[in-house]
Amino acid sequence: MSLIEAAAILLAGVAAGGLNVVVGSGTLITFPTLLAFGVPPVVANVSNNIGLVPGSVAGAVGYRRELAGQGRRAVRLASASLLGGIVGASLLMVLPEDAFATIVPGLILLGVVLVLLQPRISRRVQHRRSERGDTRADGAWWVWPGVVATGVYGGYFGAAQGVLLMGLLGIGIAEDLQRLNAVKNVLAATVNGVAGLLFVVVADVDWLIVALIGIGSVLGGLIGARVGRRLPPVVLRGIIVVVGTIACLAILLT
Repeated sequence: MSLIEAAAILLAGVAAGGLNVVVGSGTLITFPTLLAFGVPPVVANVSNNIGLVPGSVAGAVGYRRELAGQGRRAVRLASASLLGGIVGASLLMVLPEDAFATIVPGLILLGVVLVLLQPRISRRVQHRRSERGDTRADGAWWVWPGVVATGVYGGYFGAAQGVLLMGLLGIGIAEDLQRLNAVKNVLAATVNGVAGLLFVVVADVDWLIVALIGIGSVLGGLIGARVGRRLPPVVLRGIIVVVGTIACLAILLT
C-alpha cells in the first residue's frame, strides 16, 4: 500500500466516522475507497466494519449528554442490536456476497420514507398509544424486533444502518430526535462491535486498513458528535433523507 493510498483511506475513515455519528452510511465512503484500491470485497467489508467500531464508540461518547436518562432504553435495544449483529455477521460468512444486493436499496429507501413521514406517523402512533393507556418509555412493541432486523442488516453490510434506525426509532418512540440519535449511535456501535469480534476470529482481516480507518473514524466521530448534536431536528431529518437517497443511488449504480 502506497502512502497516497494510506492517506486516502485515513481521510475516508474521518469522513465515514463523522457521517456515521450524524446520520449513518459512512460505509458508503470507506467501502468503495477500499474497492478502488483493489481490496477484495469481503476483506474490504470485514476490515471496514472492524475499523469503524472505534468511531462508533467515540460518537456514542460524544452524545453522552443526550443519553442521560435513557440508560434502560439503550440497554434493552442494545440487546436487540447484539442479537441482530451476530446473525448478520454470521450470514456474511456463509452467504454469497450479492445475496442481499437486491433488497438493500429497498431497505434504505424505506428508512428514508420513514424519516420523511416520521412526524405525522409518530403523532398517530402516540395518539393511539395514549388512547390505550400505553405509556411505555421503550416505545411500540415492534421497536425491539425492528432493531433486531436492522442489526442483521448492519452486521452483514451496514451502509445506511443509521438511516433505518432513525426511521424506526423516530416512529416507534416518542422522544426528541437528537436523543434518539444518541441511542442510534449506541446501537450502531453494538452491531459493529459484535460483528467485528466475530470477523476477528473467522474472517480474513487487513489490519493496516483497520488501523487507518479506526484512527480516522475516531477523529470523525468526535467531530461529528460536536456538529450533529447542534443540528435542529428539521436539518437533521433533511440530512438523513439526502444521505439515504444518495446511498440508494450509489448502491443501484454499482
